[in-house]
Amino acid sequence: MRKNIVVAIDGYSSCGKSTLAKALAKKLGFIYIDSGAMYRAITLYFLRNNVDLENHDAIVDALQHIELNFHAKDYESHITLNGEEVSDEIRLMPVSEAVSPVSAIKEVRTEMVKQQQRMGKSKNIVMDGRDIGTAVFPDAQVKFFMTADPKIRAERRFKEMQAKGDDSITLEEVFENLAHRDYADTTREESPLTRAEDAIILDNTDITEAEQLTFALEKVQPFLTT
Repeated sequence: MRKNIVVAIDGYSSCGKSTLAKALAKKLGFIYIDSGAMYRAITLYFLRNNVDLENHDAIVDALQHIELNFHAKDYESHITLNGEEVSDEIRLMPVSEAVSPVSAIKEVRTEMVKQQQRMGKSKNIVMDGRDIGTAVFPDAQVKFFMTADPKIRAERRFKEMQAKGDDSITLEEVFENLAHRDYADTTREESPLTRAEDAIILDNTDITEAEQLTFALEKVQPFLTT
């Protein structure tokens, strides 16, 4: 198998990007890097430490005190923030409501892109996010752009939160949160969510996880031996 193959998966919130990325990485034996989790972990740090998003110096200083790492546990990729496991906490609503403005900050994106590019220099990886195929790895061998009906996305996210015991929010509030994030992600100045010209569109509104995995594998297969 070739070395240094990069599969970039971009798309809207709650489209199942991480689900596909994890399954694809496991099937191919690649490393899975959850870029969204990285931005969420930074957001969690900012919330905990009351970092003023309008204060450039405070942001730059905070970024110097953040160390993110991934580790495998029960065949899943988990993230630590300064050595603390935060994989579940970063998925709760306070972080979800704040992650878009944090992700839009130039200094934050610059630092994260540097870390992500270092990760992809010598390994076969699958990375999902919102600007992986456009800003982080514009030369990725395979790029996917995932989308789905907004109502379906909200229902999926709502069920995910309920499964984790978070019953503090309604389905309508989840839908509104996703709509707000879509707008913020697509209109921000720094690396807005856009589909790379060579990205393959994957609309999973009406297909199963198994079907989307088969679809993705078929697109990646030609690059494994060429």
